[in-house]
Amino acid sequence: MTTERRREEPAPMRREHDAVTPLYHRIKEDLREAIRRREYTVGAPFITQRELCERYGVSTTTAIRALNDLVNEGVLVRRRGRGTFVAERPEPATAGPLTTTPAMASRVASAGGPVPVAAATRPAPPRGEPGTLVGCVVHGLEGPHGTSVVAGVESMCAELGYRMLLADSHGSPRREAQAIREAVAAGAAGIVAYPVQGRANTEAYAELRARDFPVVLVDRFLPELATDAVVPDHFAVGYELTNHLIECGHERIATLWSETDCTSVQDRLTGHKQSLREHGLPVLPELTVVRRYWSQADGTHPTLLSGLLEGPDAPTVLLCASGFVLAAAAHNLVQLGVEVPDQLELAGMDNAGPFGPLPLTTVAAVLPSRELGREAMRLLAERIAATEPGPPRHTVLPITLSSRDSAAGYLRTVSKP
Repeated sequence: MTTERRREEPAPMRREHDAVTPLYHRIKEDLREAIRRREYTVGAPFITQRELCERYGVSTTTAIRALNDLVNEGVLVRRRGRGTFVAERPEPATAGPLTTTPAMASRVASAGGPVPVAAATRPAPPRGEPGTLVGCVVHGLEGPHGTSVVAGVESMCAELGYRMLLADSHGSPRREAQAIREAVAAGAAGIVAYPVQGRANTEAYAELRARDFPVVLVDRFLPELATDAVVPDHFAVGYELTNHLIECGHERIATLWSETDCTSVQDRLTGHKQSLREHGLPVLPELTVVRRYWSQADGTHPTLLSGLLEGPDAPTVLLCASGFVLAAAAHNLVQLGVEVPDQLELAGMDNAGPFGPLPLTTVAAVLPSRELGREAMRLLAERIAATEPGPPRHTVLPITLSSRDSAAGYLRTVSKP
């Protein structure tokens, strides 16, 4: 398995006379001209995606778009497990009858003109071509993080010409497994999955991998199974937040969690403990225990917090796993008559709280949620287009911090007398 950090894209190919033309389109036309000049033999393997990236110094996304358009226009053909080839009837070198493609038909329709029958009745493209269906299975769309991940997947699908089948498991392993089966049955060429916590569906993902079915996990991965994954730097979330809080004078930091059994939680906790140790502070079990503190204040949470606040190692700040946990903690603190931030500080492992641009937190991690979705879909498209499966790849995207000091103002809670 390889792990990569996001790299800067190479400088794009530029020409003064066509600077306004999209880069992928210029590459596509260069390839089309090469085919017309018979530089590529009909039926012989065509230039690969990787070779295209190296030749033109472009990103994988640009290379995929150029190749996909040529496949969609009938210039190239993909044969699953073998590669991409020049079509048996490539475009002639001389001018001939006008051929209408779906892209052309779309432009005609958007302009108010009639759609040619041939284009309107063209069968669905085969696996790996534009219009290919991909599944997107997530475990909750209630918060900004999950919805931004989905928005990233959708935006990359739009750029590549793919269609997306979205399913929300609502945190249920059973519904997640059902969504996976339905995506496969619907003809999806691959799946981007933001999986539920736990190991309930490891076997289902293992079965897909055994069949070389492209799957990219997002936000977390399954330790027992080698799969592609795109994740934020969860270790840095715990480590950098704790560093910041210690610099602000906090030495007793309590962690509150929503999920408890996933790699994102494990990595964040590892980073948190590492920072404590580097600063010579004790790792107190009562403050670092991984326990579920859900988003609904049902009367038990104030008891949990009151136990922490009345203990011998009472925390001065609560480090909350999500915006929902933070909102619940703030509500429960008000019930206990504890004011934020005057009596106790709050910090967030994401900035997806319900408080808008004015923070209630002293510091929060900013996750690259939309970019996670885009990178996951880009990797999935690469896997779909590949002739053979490659080794699993983990891509780790950086996080940033947002502190109260950088905001125009901040919120505070005041308990009623």
